[in-house]
Amino acid sequence: MRRYGRNADEDDIRVRPNRKGNRPRTSIRPKHEDAAEGMVLTVDRGRLTCLVEGRVVMAMKARELGRKAAVVGDRVALVGDLSGEKDTLARIVRIGERASVLRRTADDDDPYERVVVANADQLAIVTALADPEPRPRLIDRCLVAAFDGGLEPLLVLTKSDLAPASALLELYGALDIPYVVTNREDLYDGHAAEVVREHLVGRTTAFVGHSGVGKTTLVNALVPEDRRRVTGVVNAVTGRGRHTTTSALALPLAGDAEGWVIDTPGVRSFGLNHVDPGRVIHAFPDLEPGTEQCPRACSHDEPDCALDAWVAEGHADPARLFSLRRLLAARERHEGD
Repeated sequence: MRRYGRNADEDDIRVRPNRKGNRPRTSIRPKHEDAAEGMVLTVDRGRLTCLVEGRVVMAMKARELGRKAAVVGDRVALVGDLSGEKDTLARIVRIGERASVLRRTADDDDPYERVVVANADQLAIVTALADPEPRPRLIDRCLVAAFDGGLEPLLVLTKSDLAPASALLELYGALDIPYVVTNREDLYDGHAAEVVREHLVGRTTAFVGHSGVGKTTLVNALVPEDRRRVTGVVNAVTGRGRHTTTSALALPLAGDAEGWVIDTPGVRSFGLNHVDPGRVIHAFPDLEPGTEQCPRACSHDEPDCALDAWVAEGHADPARLFSLRRLLAARERHEGD
């Protein structure tokens, strides 16, 4: 007969078997000091393809990372099976600090930002001069995302044999953005890739553009198929050697030069709900000092904005202020407006 109360001893205590969920929790996490460093090349349904010491390794995110997600371009630390052999899987246990981020929201009223690419130095905005017609509002939005995320923009204008580039270049002249102009023959004979390549050496460049502008053709020329096989990254191929991009994909630049090309899916819109105007102004060093006298939370396009006086005093070109305000206004209007 079991005894309870003061007369109970250790033989009278019933111990329930340990079950999942009853294990004692601890805040101590392994340091994984022996983890290998790698770079995320692409992400597909929870599986991440990483480059680790020249080998392509499949990995998954470790549970201790919680909701923190790794994206293409992230520098990560991995443990587990790093052989890269078929059916092996490593774990990502750390995500390094990001030097830059390309972010977007699905729509202007979507509060949830999505990081598309991390640690890119440059954003190549590819647009056709005709067929399809250029979309300056989309270009503006991509520029805002680049300035906001710490990437330097590069304009790549294609199909100049169908329409001149002068009008579009004039629109962005005050921003002093580097640009490349190509035609359709250049695009398909590889000359366009050689011209663009000069801007990519030693850098990590993300490419964006909507369908039909020639972005994928250009990326294929910059990263030939044999180079894709070296990295072990395989893409779906459709017609004339063009690949269908369904998620961001990092590929090494062709040739002996160092550099990475990150192809991103074609965009129909580029939501900017996440953008802080205070970060965009950093891309305008000639205007930024003039904001010191602006009212708190100034949108830089209101009657009390100090930038008007700053420009009137001759500190900056009025065209620069107009460009800044046009870009900031892109956050408030739809691309088709």
